[in-house]
Amino acid sequence: MITGAHTILYATDADAARAFLRDVLGLSNVDVGGGWLIFRSPPAELAVHPTDGAPKHELYLMCDDIEKTMAELAAKGVTFTSEVSDAGWGLLTSLDVPGAGSLGLYEPRHATGYDLP
Repeated sequence: MITGAHTILYATDADAARAFLRDVLGLSNVDVGGGWLIFRSPPAELAVHPTDGAPKHELYLMCDDIEKTMAELAAKGVTFTSEVSDAGWGLLTSLDVPGAGSLGLYEPRHATGYDLP
């Protein structure tokens, strides 16, 4: 039985990325030893999109109001690496995670997997 999903961000500065996830995004975590933090992810969903290119994987954090969320994060010093774009199914941007590159952020315009009972 599948009980969850484990997501990994590879970072050139893991300590900076962990501090960002803990202190800026406020994700709950457990230290499993030696400062190795495992974070609780927000509710998640998994989608499969068709591609004409090579298979790939993407990670997005989700929010209910992208403009409000961006303003809150900007007030905490978060840098956004792209403008908001409208993909039809949602509004997208990306933010810089220190030591770990860009991470997607989007406001869905569709029913979400975590809306299921």
